[in-house]
Amino acid sequence: MRNIIRKSVYVGVLFFIFSGIISCEKDFTDIGTSIIGNTKFSTKDTILEVLVTNAPVESVIAGGLSLSGGLQGQYFLGNYINTNDEYERVEASIVSQVVINTTSAIVTYSNPDGLEVITTIDTVFLKLPYQATLESNTDRPVYELDAVIGNQDLPFTLNVYELDTYLSRLNQTDPTKVNQYLSNVTYQKKGTNLNEFADIDFTPSVNDTLMIVKRRTSDGNLYETDTVKYTTTSNTDLPLPVAFIPLKKSIGQDVFLDNFGGDHFASQDAFNNYFRGVLIEAKEKNHASGEKGGSLIGFNFSNTSSQLKPSIEVYYTNTFLRDGVIDTVFTKNHSFQLSGIVNNSFKMTDKVYPTNNEVKIQGLAGSEAKVEILNGTELSDLRSENWLINDAALTFYINQSSDTTVAPNNLFLYKKGVGVTSNPVLSQVKDSYSEQSFFGGALENEGGIPSKYTFKITDYISDLLSGETNYLPELMLKVYNSTDTPVADTIYRNYNWSPKAVTILNHDKTINGSRRAQLKISYSEKNN
Repeated sequence: MRNIIRKSVYVGVLFFIFSGIISCEKDFTDIGTSIIGNTKFSTKDTILEVLVTNAPVESVIAGGLSLSGGLQGQYFLGNYINTNDEYERVEASIVSQVVINTTSAIVTYSNPDGLEVITTIDTVFLKLPYQATLESNTDRPVYELDAVIGNQDLPFTLNVYELDTYLSRLNQTDPTKVNQYLSNVTYQKKGTNLNEFADIDFTPSVNDTLMIVKRRTSDGNLYETDTVKYTTTSNTDLPLPVAFIPLKKSIGQDVFLDNFGGDHFASQDAFNNYFRGVLIEAKEKNHASGEKGGSLIGFNFSNTSSQLKPSIEVYYTNTFLRDGVIDTVFTKNHSFQLSGIVNNSFKMTDKVYPTNNEVKIQGLAGSEAKVEILNGTELSDLRSENWLINDAALTFYINQSSDTTVAPNNLFLYKKGVGVTSNPVLSQVKDSYSEQSFFGGALENEGGIPSKYTFKITDYISDLLSGETNYLPELMLKVYNSTDTPVADTIYRNYNWSPKAVTILNHDKTINGSRRAQLKISYSEKNN
């Protein structure tokens, strides 16, 4: 019989064959199986030391070209500094192509009398719908913004620029592969800011639900006033919070209207080559009060409602003149969605954390933890034992004296090896797909305070101790992202658009005691 049996259910079958009837004294429900506990076998556990160290992240994939639909779940914009400045500071900007309709026309009125027409741009603005939850709607709608982290009352500096960097769907060095834009890519800007007023002081607001558009005729007189609002469906008048960023009127004329029906609007590729997209750039603002920070705001670029997708909105008025006198007035608007290739850009401080009894874990392109298990001779020593593995739990405790207000709901564990060309090879821990329901990593609270994260890696440990595999690369612990959970293969893909952060205690037994990082193995062994 092999020294290590990977599943207790297999153990039960073996004992039934060799011993007849097996009497189990207790159930171990953590992994949905039973631990052997009869007179011939005794159940024990052991705690093994785990080495945990800081592992800074240089970059993550910050575009969704390889994902279903070609877009990430959300894109962050803003500036964030943790309250106690414990983690890396973040400046998050958004880069996006602009999608056109090649059949767009300035005038749709047939104009049978051949009247002179003058087009006047009323307003141009960037529309960024917030993710929000309706809290109440008694006297007026009251929303709470979702996907916002940081000080929402402290502004950051916002500007919008035309891109000079061409965004390519295919990898320029290997056109057989889809491009993967990393979060630390430098994007070139063209000209000055596109926003009407430079260096906007931007703070998110649930009260921004309406845009008033003044329509003017060719002589400058007010024709009418439109109230622009965006709703979830056509069946409701309830407006949603939206960030309205005024752009220069000349953008509407020069980039869009003047090109309707021309070569630049002949196809989407032609337009992408002419106007390569926009960079919505956020920077930290120096406040007179000396306060630091601001907020990060998550925007959904893949909303199923076209009204709630980020876009550039162009509103204009066509004035038709008969012998110099106004005859007919038509108001129009066009919406150009921010879509196609959309990327995040993260500028993060390269913070050097001291070597002490804790490790910092931060999402986006922040930091991870390197985890080393079965060090020294532990693996060979354990292989020589006649153990039947029931459970293996890897636990990381939170430093509760640190800021836990932004602790992620989940962490994730993956393997980081080195290939034959010395390049990193990222792969999934077996239990993340073989025992997905029990793999764990969720935040556990004790007394209402964030306390720890636990991973069940029973299959992974069993394979190592049985000799089924000798592959023991370092493990990496990170803030969980929705793309982490394996679906069709065992490759790990390095995405992260979560701004959460947490401080865990490392392996220092002297300082951290029972709350140190540890691997607990539960096993059964045959009595003599």
